[in-house]
Amino acid sequence: MKSSELKREYIEFFKKKNHKQVKDSSLIPENDPTVLFTTAGMHPLVPYLLGQEHPQGKRLVNSQKCLRTDDIKEVGDNSHLTFFEMLGNWSLGDYWKEEAITYTFEFFTKILGIDKNKLNVTCFKGDKESPKDVESYNNYKKKGIPDEKIYFLGKKENWWGPAGKHGPCGPCSEIFYDTGKKKCNPNCNPSCNCGKYVELGNNVFMEYNKTSRGFERLKKRVVDFGGGFERILMMLQNKKNVFETDLFEDIIRIIKELSKNYNENHARIIADHLRASCFILNEKIKPSNVEQGYILRRLLRRSIRYGKLMGIKDNFVCDILKVIINDYKEFDLDKEFILREARDEENKFKITLERGLKEFDKMKFDKIISGMDAFYLYQSFGFPIEVIKDLAKERGLKVNEKGFNKEFLKHQEVSRKGSDIKFKSGLADNSIEVMKLHTATHLLHKALQEVLDKNIKQKGSNITKERLRFDFSFDRKLTEDEIKKAEDLVNSKIKKGLKVVKEEMSVSEAKKKGAFGIFEDKYGEKVSVYSIGGYSKEICAGPHAKNTKELGNFKIKKQDSVSAGVRRIKAILE
Repeated sequence: MKSSELKREYIEFFKKKNHKQVKDSSLIPENDPTVLFTTAGMHPLVPYLLGQEHPQGKRLVNSQKCLRTDDIKEVGDNSHLTFFEMLGNWSLGDYWKEEAITYTFEFFTKILGIDKNKLNVTCFKGDKESPKDVESYNNYKKKGIPDEKIYFLGKKENWWGPAGKHGPCGPCSEIFYDTGKKKCNPNCNPSCNCGKYVELGNNVFMEYNKTSRGFERLKKRVVDFGGGFERILMMLQNKKNVFETDLFEDIIRIIKELSKNYNENHARIIADHLRASCFILNEKIKPSNVEQGYILRRLLRRSIRYGKLMGIKDNFVCDILKVIINDYKEFDLDKEFILREARDEENKFKITLERGLKEFDKMKFDKIISGMDAFYLYQSFGFPIEVIKDLAKERGLKVNEKGFNKEFLKHQEVSRKGSDIKFKSGLADNSIEVMKLHTATHLLHKALQEVLDKNIKQKGSNITKERLRFDFSFDRKLTEDEIKKAEDLVNSKIKKGLKVVKEEMSVSEAKKKGAFGIFEDKYGEKVSVYSIGGYSKEICAGPHAKNTKELGNFKIKKQDSVSAGVRRIKAILE
């Protein structure tokens, strides 16, 4: 089965089970300051997992592009990737464990034809806070899974959430494919990383809300299934690793053609990192030393360094990116922007790479590279921490990564928390402060259209408890007078005490009523439309305040340029 067929089969299967398809969302989370990238299919659905009604109903399905960097050291093995797609289906207060397990099992065994005897499953073994998941166990027994292939594991392996101190959480049940390898030891089970078991998917059963008082039952139980697209494909195509699937065939081929000293592990890392870079660049993120741009720079520069090790000629990155862009035509990637920015970054790093490598060899290290020395290599020669760690490993050295991060955080005040802290996933903050700032963002959007240009469009936003960040299409710096006019306009609407009203309708109905869609192509059959008095009307997922009088005084603190034709405003509510 080809990759395109797998995705189509999955979506169609769940559509037949009365699920509505949710369109793929941006790789950059909207209104979620806890993460730099969308790390799971559930991220765009956070408000609905927390209880908000979804306009498309209680049963949803999609395939979502995701990016994670917490496993970057594992990239190059058989199954770990930085960029990947996640197949997902959800029940928002509808079906529960029996149906969820039945659907997952039916899809894997009947639709995909995976041998039932190759499947192993895990269930939560229970503790003092939550009981043993006997219900999932019984359902697997009904499907013919024998006891010796059902493993009861603890919270570390079979519990999801909450993302922070409090929030939705619950037991989960994972399904694994047995590769046929021998057990590494008598106690080897699906939680082992020896490669015998490969996870195909995970049903999370969110039934609790962890509060300061302990665990409470959720009013609406949620099923959240996530399946690794590339890993499932690897099993179906009977490949030993994800890099042998049709997703990577062309990418690995061009790397081989360009290499003088081909190294399989290096080629896999380049293929992974440049595929991830391609999709980050498509979000109009440029390489930089902060947030998403810093992750992009790390991926590109590590790829360039491995290319050099394999004897690939200078300026090879765009040759590989062109192949990736061609292979992923379904995503309509911005070829011109991707190639231009990648080419510029490769030229920048080429200037310092040779000097940095010479300096590295001159430096005398005693078994370990200190945090200060690692940061010196980063600051002076643009060496990302992964490149420094790779160089150290090749020379039998270790790196004080904690020390490096400490120096990095001190230096990068603008990034607030630094990149590695933000790699971990988490639910969006739906606090009162965030709801108010989210509402203010709608008012700001409309005010900018009135003050500057009626055709202004939102290009992104990020909201924390302290401030809102709003990116919009505009090709020059705002004057002080324009900023003042926008501020005054927002505050005038706040003082009027306008009601915030939510309605559900089709996209066509929303357009007829004058609603503005931020990313119109991402919406499904039904959408939520939030109207603020007769002033602002936008398609949005929420959450929002109920009346503008709740907001307080609106103040624009800063404006910046994000990229060509895109400006950024940071503002607060006093």
